[in-house]
Amino acid sequence: MLRKSPASCDTLFNRGMSLAMREGKGRLTAHHETLARLDATERRSRAGRRLPLHQIQSVRIQISIMRYVSEARFTCAGRSALSRSKRMTLFSLAMSQPLSRPPWKASLPTTSLRKAPQLLFARLKRLTSSTTLTWLACVPVAFLGLGLFNLAAKAAELPELTPGFLANNLFLLICAVLVIFMNAGFAMVEAGLCRQKNAVNILAKNLIVFALAVTAYWFIGYKIMYNADWVIPGWLKFGGFFFDPAVTPEMIKEAKLVPSVDFLFQAAFAGTAATIVSGLVAERIKFGPFVIFSLILVGLIYPISGSWQWNVGEGWLNKLGFIDFAGSSVVHSFGAWSGLVGAMLLGPRIGKFVDNKPQAIPGHNLAIATLGCLILWIGWYGFNPGSWLSMAPEVPYIAVTTTLGGAAGGIAGTITSQVTGGKPDLTMTINGILAGLVGITAGCDGYSMPAAWVVGFISGVLVVFSVMIVDSLKIDDPVGAFSVHGTCGIWATLAVGLFNTDKGLLTGHGFGQLGLQFVGVLAFALFSIITSFILWKVIGSFYGGIRVTEPEEVEGLDIGEHGMEAYPDFASTP
Repeated sequence: MLRKSPASCDTLFNRGMSLAMREGKGRLTAHHETLARLDATERRSRAGRRLPLHQIQSVRIQISIMRYVSEARFTCAGRSALSRSKRMTLFSLAMSQPLSRPPWKASLPTTSLRKAPQLLFARLKRLTSSTTLTWLACVPVAFLGLGLFNLAAKAAELPELTPGFLANNLFLLICAVLVIFMNAGFAMVEAGLCRQKNAVNILAKNLIVFALAVTAYWFIGYKIMYNADWVIPGWLKFGGFFFDPAVTPEMIKEAKLVPSVDFLFQAAFAGTAATIVSGLVAERIKFGPFVIFSLILVGLIYPISGSWQWNVGEGWLNKLGFIDFAGSSVVHSFGAWSGLVGAMLLGPRIGKFVDNKPQAIPGHNLAIATLGCLILWIGWYGFNPGSWLSMAPEVPYIAVTTTLGGAAGGIAGTITSQVTGGKPDLTMTINGILAGLVGITAGCDGYSMPAAWVVGFISGVLVVFSVMIVDSLKIDDPVGAFSVHGTCGIWATLAVGLFNTDKGLLTGHGFGQLGLQFVGVLAFALFSIITSFILWKVIGSFYGGIRVTEPEEVEGLDIGEHGMEAYPDFASTP
């Protein structure tokens, strides 16, 4: 207890008496708001030691006197008539009353088991300030960084982490998350451009396909694509399951990617290939066959063809000199060809073609489709810049060429739809943007900025005419997935042979690279078509076909396949 002189005791006593009296009243009552304020002041002071010790104790003295005189119910006249000795007596009595300790101020190790939950909850309630939340947000990031590199168990064996190692791995981790987030964009675009009676089915497919892709790619796909030994050199790898996540000293010294973060990035790409298939077979495929097809596609078929190009100096296409920087053929056109085969085997949706003429089947929510398009555009900044596989000066340039391609595609899609249809079509603006992004993907690292814009603009024009051609062939592509990923994936691959700064025909380097690009386009198309046809047929033989029954299709796959509706409070329309 801090010692006080009589003068200071008088001052504190009078201050406590004043706090306890409502002005204009003749009777002392507890001033609860002031008490609460002083309690809060004391708590803050004692917790943060923002006030000197004598001020903290002064606040405590005032609170004690206030409580005491409030309970004693002195009158205003009585206060002034008190002698100094009486005041000192009351002061001593007030200070003898123990202050109640706020529950959060108690110590967890010393509190009783009965009071521990209340104490813990009270402490958690304090963690609501913006500053506290900001610091708390750093906690999972820190733990993620520690867990990602799997260094704890081998800390003694590994050298000190270098800035280059940390920058490269963190950069690719962020890019992997962006590409994974593209699954939300694909789901929203497909669901928005299809009818509401099939929304649950579409969302379920897009959600499960990534879970399947990660599992299959982790189980065997990543091993086949990168880590296994060549069974047929340049063409086929195989041997074992899973991948080794071990981090070596060489990886740290040379600022290489750790296997875990590289797996995440590549698995996100594999999931994209399977997601493209979903758009082509929407609104009429059985859920089970689609799940099985996606699992095998990502686990076996996609890794085989991917190994041809993305094993630098080893895959036969890569050694040949074929260029596909971020996957216009490896990912996009590959998935589009697989989906096109499924769409042709399924046949068109009921009501799509009447008297051999294509009929528009409008989507139920263009707002969702538009938001999905923007999400995909953002995700592409992980797709293309991340394919550089390190944080380098080229990354911002790739981001700019990617942006120019998407922007030009959106402009071209809007203009072309207005010229051909009389009015600008929002769905063609959406598909134009996506077409421009696909179109720039194969060569975004090797184009000048004007060339990137031109490639994207041509993609936006192509996607509009491609939709018309696909319809004229009596192929039902509900969301234009083949036109976006197939047609523009092919164009993107060939455009490298035209516009690449170092090897393009239009930049003065002859037809050589363009010829190699044709070889790559044909290789991925033939492999995808043949393997997908066989796989669809085999799966269909086990399921009695891959298409739902006519009554299920008319009622909607939400009910027939899942027994639920996306919008139960709204009446469905056929």
